[in-house]
Amino acid sequence: MNQGIRQAWAGLTERVVTAVTARPSKLSWATLASALRHWLELAQPYLRVALRMTAVFLALLTGMIVLLVVAYRWINPPLSALMLGQSIAGTSIERSWVPLDRISPQLIRAVVMSEDGRFCRHGGVDWGAIKEAIAHDRGGSTITMQVVKNLFLWPSRSYVRKFIEIALAYLVEATWPKRRILEIYLNIAEWGDGVFGAEAAARTHFFKSAAQLTAAEAALLTVALPNPLERTPGEPSVGTSRLAERLLHRLNATQVDLGCVRTGSLFATRPPAPVGRPASKEEKPAKDAPKGDWEYLFPSSD
Repeated sequence: MNQGIRQAWAGLTERVVTAVTARPSKLSWATLASALRHWLELAQPYLRVALRMTAVFLALLTGMIVLLVVAYRWINPPLSALMLGQSIAGTSIERSWVPLDRISPQLIRAVVMSEDGRFCRHGGVDWGAIKEAIAHDRGGSTITMQVVKNLFLWPSRSYVRKFIEIALAYLVEATWPKRRILEIYLNIAEWGDGVFGAEAAARTHFFKSAAQLTAAEAALLTVALPNPLERTPGEPSVGTSRLAERLLHRLNATQVDLGCVRTGSLFATRPPAPVGRPASKEEKPAKDAPKGDWEYLFPSSD
């Protein structure tokens, strides 16, 4: 195949050089078009092979992603595409997986209100938010779309990536319950250079477990999400503190819709507290989120 491509390229080069070096009266677009047509005829069989190989590769990649989406319904993702990229670049990854009921309800409320206020009311894509984002030149991705991007896709923006992101968001919504989507999001979100997930973020920035975060700490972590490498929740700038204060006011004034997260008695039984890094003298032992907070977030249907 390589020999055929080389011959086709040599033929094209010879014709183009002949056309360009000819006298001006003999140089014409027809000559160049003829040379290009000749090259395409020679290269056509090899182009077909290349297209077939590309199609097979894309089909295999799509199948692998679909299988991962189904598997992650029950299996915790060991790594995301974003973590893998940073790890390859030499960044040390800090992350500890925790179930949703080991994360402060204050953080859950803050993240949903700030990142995806209609989380329980859309099917993966919030087209109203996307229209507003286009009009105001800001992000309009739902939590589901952010999960898809972080788990499977590349970080740079493009229309191709956005199209794939939307398609996979619908697939994820059809496969995972909302609770699972939120749990994975809070365990793979980036909160600093190499810091991923709520547990690692809480221990890195506030020297405590994710279950013990206060409303103010949750707000600081939440406003850092759009720019985790520039905003430091543990040592916030004046601008970051103001953003957190505004979010706190919104949380105090508005009830967050989280009805899709609670199903039955999900929080009736909780596993033992996870073992984290040794507690510093500022740290308290990890424990469940306060029962009162969970009851406020997920009131009993009785």
